[in-house]
Amino acid sequence: MKKLNVLVACGAGIATSTVVMNKLEKLFDDNGIDVNLIQIKIAEAASKQGEADMLVSTTILPTEYNIPAIKAMGFLTGIGTDKLENEIVETARKLQAE
Repeated sequence: MKKLNVLVACGAGIATSTVVMNKLEKLFDDNGIDVNLIQIKIAEAASKQGEADMLVSTTILPTEYNIPAIKAMGFLTGIGTDKLENEIVETARKLQAE
């Protein structure tokens, strides 16, 4: 299984992405998925997508990307977190299988 590079973005690349980073570390660890998490500002996502497998963002996605992009507001609101976690894990497993 390959190690995935996952971009974790928020508006400024500091506050909410840090919260989501912690949740993702636990989620990927609990599911045995090897990842490298990269914390960024959403404005950097387009230029960094070439070196990443997936994008997880706490803010509105300003454009479309060539990699799977998942909106992770549920980690901040607490609404729909089970569905969100399943979507992230399923996407990561598909990417690892490629």
